[in-house]
Amino acid sequence: MMKKQLNICLWVLLWILFEHMLQDVSAGTRPTSALDADLMFEILLGGVELDQDNNIILVDKELASMRPGRAFLSQINDNIPRSLNSMGQMVTTLKGHRRPLAPEQFENLVLSMVYSAHRTWHQEGGEEQEAWGGVLLQLANVTVHQLRGSYLFSYD
Repeated sequence: MMKKQLNICLWVLLWILFEHMLQDVSAGTRPTSALDADLMFEILLGGVELDQDNNIILVDKELASMRPGRAFLSQINDNIPRSLNSMGQMVTTLKGHRRPLAPEQFENLVLSMVYSAHRTWHQEGGEEQEAWGGVLLQLANVTVHQLRGSYLFSYD
């Protein structure tokens, strides 16, 4: 049941991000991010896995060898916390942030959700899965607040 909820949560989140980027395009601005919505969809649909060091790897080897794939891997493996404690510290910091996030911070927030969703999905149940799921939901909450521009309100 938890995996089904995670899958739904991740797809809703990706839909929200895609809609946000479409609004940018309709307003006449083109997202300049290295991780545009179409690229994020392509990467995630191709599949990601965790290696023995908890680094994300792309299942699609061709995409992994291309510049966008390498950029994605570099960003998610070099800039995203990989432990529950460090992810929790990131959530606490973001909850205290009272301004819109810079584009790089927002990308890291989204990638942190992707990483947390993947870790939650692959836990064998129990406390670890629940803990990663909790972090994922907190990150999703911060993301929604950022997208709405309601970062001045409580997250609880």
